[in-house]
Amino acid sequence: MTKILIIEDDVFLGDALSQKLKNEGFEVALSRDGAEGLDKIKSFVPEMVLLDIILPNMNGYEILEAKQKDPEIAQIPVIIISNSGQPVEISRALALGVKDYLVKAQFDPEEVLLKVRAQLDKGETKGELEKFLGDKPASDNASWNLLGKKVLWVEDDKFLNDILTRKLAATKCTALHASEGEEALVLINKEMPDIIMLDVILSGMDGFEILRRIKSDPKTKNIPVILLSNLGQESDIQRGKDLGAEKFLVKATVTPNEILDEIRKIVSRK
Repeated sequence: MTKILIIEDDVFLGDALSQKLKNEGFEVALSRDGAEGLDKIKSFVPEMVLLDIILPNMNGYEILEAKQKDPEIAQIPVIIISNSGQPVEISRALALGVKDYLVKAQFDPEEVLLKVRAQLDKGETKGELEKFLGDKPASDNASWNLLGKKVLWVEDDKFLNDILTRKLAATKCTALHASEGEEALVLINKEMPDIIMLDVILSGMDGFEILRRIKSDPKTKNIPVILLSNLGQESDIQRGKDLGAEKFLVKATVTPNEILDEIRKIVSRK
């Protein structure tokens, strides 16, 4: 019987997940304390850990760091379940080897079950997922290392954000994210990223206007910008080029790995 360890101090959520997984035939252990949870990983030796970040006595990041240093448990896959969905926190967790990241306000126990099965599945489902994300993980390709570079992406699609967060974490860059124009412009002036990925269709200010402002400001005009959009009309592509975009990528025609490859090529040229 497959063993799942839940480390979660929210009584209702912990009990709900535990019951859901037991009903599906898993052997489940539940810990509501971080330090106790780490000990439980070693004694229970689960095939999967569902881990909260904010915990008494030892937080989730500390558990992940300790787990990485212990070769007997380092390879046990972990799915984070957290109140926070900030890209910087997701990047930190993924850099510590987390396989997936769920935000508490945005899922139900059924989704957790699907995530668990996807990670445990060694067959067709996992293969199809890897194919969709881009056949080879960026972490396996040294040429995608962007250590020391700042990459900002401006995108309001949650699904694509999750994928790009995972991929960028593997390149060792500093990943920055904004979901709308004014936020993006503030972040650009504050952080001065090495490259910007910019969606065209955004709420409020669209990507073309953001690009125009970037290129009209002497401070930011030399930052390369990749436009990433569902739009593929020749007029849109030409408008992006006229405004100074380095590249125009149509979402439906590129994989996440191809997006990262374009980032690497442009950053290396600059």
